[in-house]
Amino acid sequence: MGILNAFAGNLQQVSNDELMREYGPFLFNGEQITNGYQLVRDAVIFTNIRIIFIDKQGATGAKARYKTIHLDAVVDVEVETAGAIGDDSELNITYLKDVYQRKTGTETLDEITLEFPRKFDIAPIYRYLGELAIANRERINAK
Repeated sequence: MGILNAFAGNLQQVSNDELMREYGPFLFNGEQITNGYQLVRDAVIFTNIRIIFIDKQGATGAKARYKTIHLDAVVDVEVETAGAIGDDSELNITYLKDVYQRKTGTETLDEITLEFPRKFDIAPIYRYLGELAIANRERINAK
């Protein structure tokens, strides 16, 4: 991982083997890592079930918080591609926070932003999450 990109707040891709060694014990039965990214100590991991955000805390990073967005909750995705000079790419993921929205008739949405270095090819992640969002919207809105 490039140290300048890390200090700039940009995620760098990490091998699935490396992610499995470090975070494998936190995967659910049948869950498999599809890809993942690291920012100094923190990480974002995409699996076949969810997106996992790992926030390592404290001076040593021994303490960590794991946040999950289930793939079936993703309802929208936006991308901002990098500009010509010094800009990074951003990916905004909008997801349902309330799993009971069908019962209550209301939606509670939240959004998270991921930043990638300028030369990173963000299009495959955007397409993947966009197709997922379309399928989720069709499933959620089916009567």
